[in-house]
Amino acid sequence: MTVPDDNGLPDRRSLHERIAADLRDDIMSGDLAPGTSLPSTAQLKDRFGASNATIQKAVQILKDEELVVGRAGAAITVREHRQRTMRPAAFMSPAIPGEPYRWLTEAAKLGSRAHSTLLDVRESNPPADVRAALDLADGEKALLRHQVLSLDGEPVELVKSYYPMAVARGTAITEKRKIRGGTPALLAGLGYPLRLSVDRVSARVPTQEQFQALALPSDLPVLRTLRVVFSDDDFPIEATVMVKAGHLYELQYEFTPD
Repeated sequence: MTVPDDNGLPDRRSLHERIAADLRDDIMSGDLAPGTSLPSTAQLKDRFGASNATIQKAVQILKDEELVVGRAGAAITVREHRQRTMRPAAFMSPAIPGEPYRWLTEAAKLGSRAHSTLLDVRESNPPADVRAALDLADGEKALLRHQVLSLDGEPVELVKSYYPMAVARGTAITEKRKIRGGTPALLAGLGYPLRLSVDRVSARVPTQEQFQALALPSDLPVLRTLRVVFSDDDFPIEATVMVKAGHLYELQYEFTPD
C-alpha cells in the first residue's frame, strides 16, 4: 500500500518502515513516555490497517534502535530516552588549565561516562566545504585530527577536525596523542583565542564509514555539523565535521535578536 502525503506524493517506504517512523516520532516527541508500553498489537493493527506480521517487523526496527525493549508475548516498553540534548555553546570555551576537555566534563555532569579515541592525525586534503571555510588554496593541505567519541561504551559521534598548516605546524596539534583540555585551550595558548563559532547543520544518509564507525542499526539519517571557529580578525583556525546518529541527538541553540 502506498500512501500519499499532504502534497499528494506517495510514501514509497514499506508499510512496516512507515509504521516504525510514526511510532519513533511518538517516542521521541514524548507522546509515548519512557516506561510506558507500546499500544497492543491489536491496537496498532487497527491504527495502521496492517497485519500482525507487519506490526512485528515495525516493532523489531524500534528494538534494533534500542528505543523499546521487550520480548515476544510480553508488553513492549519504551526505554528511557536515549536521545541526548546537546548545547554546543557548553563545549566551546577552553577548559580550565589542567582540566579535561569540556565535552568530557559536560557528559559527566549528565551522568555519562565519556571517552574519546584518537584514530588518526595527518596532513590531509580536506573536503571542499572545509577547504572553503578555512580559505585554503586548491591543493593546499590541512592538519586532520580524526576521533570517535563514546558515551557509556557506545560510539556516538565521529569527529574530523581540520587546522591550517600555518597554525598547526610545529605544535602539539600535529602529534598523535590527546591534548589535555582539548585543542581550544591549546589554540588559545598559541595566540589564537576563540572569538566566534559558526555551525552549519544538515541531515544526511550515513556514509559507509559513518554507518560502521557509529554502529548504526539502519540507514537512519545522521546529523552532520560543520563548525568553523574564528579567532581575531575573523581568521579561521579550525573547521570540524561532526557526525551524530540522528535518532540519538537533538541540538539546542539559544538566540537573541540581532
